[in-house]
Amino acid sequence: MKIRRFAFPLLAASFTSVLFAQTTPILSPNEKTIVSYIDANEQASNALLEKLVNINSGTHNLEGVRAVGEIMQSELTGLDFKVQWIPMEQVQRAGVLVAQHPCPEPGKCGKRMLLIGHMDTVFEKSSPFQAWSLNGNIATGPGVNDMKGGLVDMLYALKAMQAAGVLKQAEITVVLSGDEEAHGEPATISRRDMIAAAHHSDLALEFEGTPRMDGVFYGSISRRSSITWHINTTGETGHSSGIFSARMGFGAIYELTRILDAFRIQLPEENLTFNIGMIVGGTSVHVDEAGNNATATGKDNVVAPVAYASGDIRTISNQQTARVEIKMQEIVAHHLPKTTATITFGEGYPAMPPTAQSRALLGILNQANASLGFKPMPELDPMKRGAGDISFVADFIPGLAGIGATGEGAHAPGETIDLSTQPINTKRDALLMYRLSQIDQNADLTKVAAK
Repeated sequence: MKIRRFAFPLLAASFTSVLFAQTTPILSPNEKTIVSYIDANEQASNALLEKLVNINSGTHNLEGVRAVGEIMQSELTGLDFKVQWIPMEQVQRAGVLVAQHPCPEPGKCGKRMLLIGHMDTVFEKSSPFQAWSLNGNIATGPGVNDMKGGLVDMLYALKAMQAAGVLKQAEITVVLSGDEEAHGEPATISRRDMIAAAHHSDLALEFEGTPRMDGVFYGSISRRSSITWHINTTGETGHSSGIFSARMGFGAIYELTRILDAFRIQLPEENLTFNIGMIVGGTSVHVDEAGNNATATGKDNVVAPVAYASGDIRTISNQQTARVEIKMQEIVAHHLPKTTATITFGEGYPAMPPTAQSRALLGILNQANASLGFKPMPELDPMKRGAGDISFVADFIPGLAGIGATGEGAHAPGETIDLSTQPINTKRDALLMYRLSQIDQNADLTKVAAK
């Protein structure tokens, strides 16, 4: 392993607690310039965030997502990135922004980084929650921390590296999706460019939210999957006096409830959750194309011939997903008399399991935290966050699953960001990227983190 161009403190495990308690930050001259730039441009950073938040970019507001993309494209072009907008009309989404900052001397720019983010929010044009507001250090607005605050963190970390003259010697690809909150299907199209970028990168940094609980910031090295399931059951119909008889059987609703109760009893295992989001049954059932609305007809004295339920499963690995899906299929296959049932699974988001290399990345981030005088970031329990884009590349490269903004209430009206944490998150992001650019491309991250 070769560490080039400057010496930064690599922490031996036995001395970690002592060094994390340091009161005087240990920074190289370049790092001091990075930190000074971020402090000097805090207001400009917040002004850009306000501008982005006030553009509605709900996933299905394609024009709004493209408007955010135009701003990001302009900012990245100013940082000498080669930027391309890739339309995604074929999956009914706005598009993907891909920006490349090539190494001037291939192989001599340290670890090749893939920076991941998204430009869309869950708040569509029909939402009453549309505008930025400010109360002290707390800003409120749609997507303010999920994840427009993270986009600004990313930009100003890169700007700070440019100001210190070190960005020019870093190899970075930025991929910003326009549909993270509801990705276009198939993912082979909508995540094609992100996956392609992963194949010529060494690691991924996702700029979604940095969690904070009880005043402690956490690092994320894993994200659970999010896979939808849909069950349709059928049965004989007729007068309710015949229910349970050899002729009538149990009807579609009893078959559906048998399945769901078997899920409750037989499926539980560590890191797995399975939810029922909607259930409907009767004489007739209609579910809309999106799967979010359903209607049913029926009578108390008629055995229901049809029923439907949908929900999701969340797992820590794709292997766990496959195992749980097989178990669910086996449960569904054991029908009550005179009934049938089928289960299908949506494409969803894959899992990002924790790995030694991703854990090492968190260790290197904590080395940067120590140099800045910040407290270490413990590893976040993956049960405490949802699915995300980084999982699409987790099979190929290690990563950190959230180094962006810090706030509350993501996905709900009243979503906030704590602006006082923006410089904190941006500084550690910038130092992390700078230091990764100084590590030999072939170096084992676990060995770097252990020193």
